[in-house]
Amino acid sequence: MRASLASSVAVACAAALALPVTLAVPATATARPAATGRPAGPSALPPGPDAGPSDRAEPSRDPAEPSPGGDEPPGSTRSLPLRPLGTSVRTFGTDPGAAPEQGLTRRDVSPFSLVGVVWDDPAAVLHGTVQVRTRAAADGVWSAWQDVETHNDEHGADPGTAEGASGTLRGSTAPLWVGDSDGVEIRVRAETADTGTDRVRLPAGLRLELVDPGEAPADPAPGTRAMAPPAALTAAEAAASAANGQWAPAGAAVIPAETAETAETAAQAATAAAPAAAKKPYIGPRPRIITRKGWGADERLREKGFVYTKTIKAAFVHHTATGNNYRCAQAPSVLRGIYRYHVKSSGWRDFGYNFAVDRCGNIYEGRAGGVAKPVLGAHTLGFNTNSMGIAVLGSFGGSAPPAAAVTAVARLTAWKLGLHGVNPKGTQTLVSGGGNRYKKGRKVAFHAIAGHRDGFATECPGSRLYGKLGTARASSAKYQGRR
Repeated sequence: MRASLASSVAVACAAALALPVTLAVPATATARPAATGRPAGPSALPPGPDAGPSDRAEPSRDPAEPSPGGDEPPGSTRSLPLRPLGTSVRTFGTDPGAAPEQGLTRRDVSPFSLVGVVWDDPAAVLHGTVQVRTRAAADGVWSAWQDVETHNDEHGADPGTAEGASGTLRGSTAPLWVGDSDGVEIRVRAETADTGTDRVRLPAGLRLELVDPGEAPADPAPGTRAMAPPAALTAAEAAASAANGQWAPAGAAVIPAETAETAETAAQAATAAAPAAAKKPYIGPRPRIITRKGWGADERLREKGFVYTKTIKAAFVHHTATGNNYRCAQAPSVLRGIYRYHVKSSGWRDFGYNFAVDRCGNIYEGRAGGVAKPVLGAHTLGFNTNSMGIAVLGSFGGSAPPAAAVTAVARLTAWKLGLHGVNPKGTQTLVSGGGNRYKKGRKVAFHAIAGHRDGFATECPGSRLYGKLGTARASSAKYQGRR
């Protein structure tokens, strides 16, 4: 995802996608045997030299997770240490980083839908490749090897912020959505050094993260009826909901779109409150936004409270690099998986992006704090202050983003940038908080709707989505009523 590598605080870049309940099967894919000799449920691995042990008997639990039997958040995160592959562990003694390849052979695991790899030092860069293959829980078929995006250090909290200096951060790859699975195999291979023979060291403490997003209280397709507000909200839920109190009642799953009439009324009110010489504000109609409650975010996972910046000058567009194998009805599950990975695996305080957009053009509230407010995110390392991050669910290096997703980006920015008086076709100046492309303190001019690669040496949001940002700028300006 990045053109050049650099050490920095690690954290993750969010539609064109359809879940691999049954993944494409190459000639070498292996189906589960009919007779397993085990009780009903996920079957045993096929016999063979690469069949690894089962991890079901001793499930690992994140120390931060509540103990079983309590009022714990839905879903789970399992962390499995990687081991040197291809030779005896004794060869490397206590230094597995010297091994050219680490991983795990095929094994049974508890159900999961999203995978990633983390390591101890958030400043360390994984110079190498990560590939996984998974077994579909529905039919027992193993997928082909899938690449996991390794260069994730261009995301995260800016250096010097409370989140960036929290001490909880870990190095991490981007998460990969694989759908309902109960078997996994992984290999991490160090890249060859400049000499062409030696290999660079892999980061210490490599671990495979298996994320089960869990079920939301109700998980309807984004376009269907909203969930009924609960009878009572927890304190964290009430706070997250109250941040949107201007637009929707407490516990609402959806913030409704403005009609042309209500948008005109809001613009007139804004004009009346401004000085007499002020011009009519250019604010696009508010689009329909699915709240955190609507996609099932468990507010117990994130840190309490919200962090704000002064204003919003620019929007950075990302792709999540989670792959394109999901259906729009599954987007809430994808978001819950990313949320859990950001917090439990990468060590962030909350979901990293301010908004997410799926392939059908549905818009989702991301980091908590209020959709209209300048919430400080962890999306564009060095330029999170006075900006917002919009992640399109998918990978768009070789796949074109759906028109509905690009339109959603335009509608969202027309409203949110308009609230802060920003012309989507204009430029804005931000001050770097530090990164691999611009030194801390440097003033940098950006398009008001920019790509992640504009602020960091990265391929995000993918060349195909990046090529659509000009269209998004023009459309956003039109939604604001500009010529």
